[in-house]
Amino acid sequence: MSRTPLTREEITTALAALSGWALSEDHKSIRKDFKFRDFNTAFAFMTRIALLAEKLDHHPEWFNVYNKVEITLTTHSAKGLTALDMRMAQLANEYAG
Repeated sequence: MSRTPLTREEITTALAALSGWALSEDHKSIRKDFKFRDFNTAFAFMTRIALLAEKLDHHPEWFNVYNKVEITLTTHSAKGLTALDMRMAQLANEYAG
């Protein structure tokens, strides 16, 4: 999957299909807060994302407290958003149910 930075138009188009994800002010990352039934469900979600991250060699920035998981995605090597970030966001939405 490409690590080429997306254009603003490509970002806008991709985000339209990603429920709940918000673009940062600098347009270099996207973020979403997920809320689960309990800690175990949140941790299971994080485990699935961790396995995906290893497979894609693309790792999220995240923060977890009890049943909440906050994820920020960016591609540091591209200094912005790439198709890899959008794919990971799409799969995170699917994994969260």
